[in-house]
Amino acid sequence: MSARLKVGVLGGMGPDATVDFMSSVIRLTPADGDRDHVPMIVEQNPHVPDRQGATPEQAAAINNELAEMALRLQTAGADFLVMPCNTAHGFIDSLLERIEVPFVHIVDETVAAIRRIDDEANNIGLMATDACLESKLYQDALHSAGMHVLLPSTSEQQTLMELVFRIKAGEQSQALATEMHNRANSLVQQGADVIVGGCTEIPLVVDALQLSVPFLSSTAILAEQTVKYSLGELALPGQP
Repeated sequence: MSARLKVGVLGGMGPDATVDFMSSVIRLTPADGDRDHVPMIVEQNPHVPDRQGATPEQAAAINNELAEMALRLQTAGADFLVMPCNTAHGFIDSLLERIEVPFVHIVDETVAAIRRIDDEANNIGLMATDACLESKLYQDALHSAGMHVLLPSTSEQQTLMELVFRIKAGEQSQALATEMHNRANSLVQQGADVIVGGCTEIPLVVDALQLSVPFLSSTAILAEQTVKYSLGELALPGQP
């Protein structure tokens, strides 16, 4: 068995989404026994300040908290870092300035995966939180890749946010799942070729088999790429 690189996971945003990411890494790792798996150092920190509607002062606090988490993971021996929360990627300036190990960006990995799944996809339906949409993390990356972005209507987005907060509160009922699928199908009706679950709570309730177009879970994509980076199948960002 070749050595596996240790991944440091900035978690807790939310806790269930972090556990889902970890489970996905385990499931996607080719292994005959314990020692074949990816070593993970996880900080499950649910006390990162709320990312939605953050004031400049709150944004600075989020930036600092994420940077401190990253430094603790780096000190603990992580070879590279990931963060299974899309919205929090809008607050990583301090983190990137202070760490010395590579950081794998969930948005970059998800957008790159679209072409691997459907190289003709042009209209991308985006399901994400208000703060993630306001940061334009996905919109800018998708436009740079030559793709068009379809967003929920104002009322659909309001409902999506309500569903996300219900998931964060621990609900994963069939009724909630049906409502989330309805939000995705509204984007399909707008002409989406692919739906991106740009919030790691969304894949907890969405069944891709119930949609008529591909559904890309940002959680699953980050997990898949994490395995490849750990096993040395891909060069880490910033490395030759």
